[in-house]
Amino acid sequence: MKEQEKKIRLNAFAKVNLCLDVKGLMENGFHEVHMILQQIGLCDEVLVRWRPGAGPSGEAGGGLRISIGTNRPYLPTDRRNLAFRAAEVMAQRYAPDMQGSVRIDILKRIPVAAGLAGGSSNCAAVIHALNCLWDLGLGLKELCEAGSVLGSDVPFCVMGQAAADPVLKERFKEDPLACHCAVASGRGTDLQPIRGLESDMVLSKPPVSVSTAEVYRGIDEAEIPQRPDVDAMAADLEAGRTGGIEKNMVNVLENVTLKKYPIIVYTKDKMQSMCKPEQVLMSGSGPTVFGLCGSRGEAKKICESMREMNRESFWTRTTY
Repeated sequence: MKEQEKKIRLNAFAKVNLCLDVKGLMENGFHEVHMILQQIGLCDEVLVRWRPGAGPSGEAGGGLRISIGTNRPYLPTDRRNLAFRAAEVMAQRYAPDMQGSVRIDILKRIPVAAGLAGGSSNCAAVIHALNCLWDLGLGLKELCEAGSVLGSDVPFCVMGQAAADPVLKERFKEDPLACHCAVASGRGTDLQPIRGLESDMVLSKPPVSVSTAEVYRGIDEAEIPQRPDVDAMAADLEAGRTGGIEKNMVNVLENVTLKKYPIIVYTKDKMQSMCKPEQVLMSGSGPTVFGLCGSRGEAKKICESMREMNRESFWTRTTY
């Protein structure tokens, strides 16, 4: 008698950068960053189904068949998709003799290529899902190590989902790495959990795609008039002094991205006209701009106005 299919549905949360500094190139070819990552409520849904049984030889795990479906027809459904590679990595590292089929269905809500770690978050959800479905019993340290080979934002997404997803919270409630906010250094995978920000916010993604690699190449030659004091912001967040963080809400990558994409400048200008200007920032390498708001009602109102410029505008709040 064949074993029955097992499945799990997880929330794959987006993130924003409350501040971001770039120190320079490291020996491994990555830029050294120092930044604060904050998880937010905007999320995709990732459904992972596992059916044991004989599969084709020569694939991940020896006899593992992986397939992906998504509500965004332009997204790749092969090894170009981080979620697909996450299943491969989990099989290769922790279940090399696994046979059967893994089906991943992704309901996208997070804008694609937006500086919000949507792809990394989907990847992290698959890592968590297979840890559960395969009864691997891995802690967050091991799951983050698996994620680090897939992308710089993946380990934080692993940690954030462990803290916020209803299915995972109980499993990882004693794990000190489960968090909603962290200081990231190195290439972004050296993470120190800290107390997060509690705030409503609005997000707006202009209709452009930004190459992260191109932005980081440009930062080496860019003039940077202001850098954030990341440690000071972390100390303020830890102490609950959230009113003072705005002085360090700085993203040095804006010095590259904003010069190349005027529509991001227009987006930021419009949002600053409605939010407190010092609390509006580009996330990651862009193009999404976010602004902190004093209430859900304010966030909804600003979001409606931003949608007149950019269709992909959302109101949400931080997770905590």
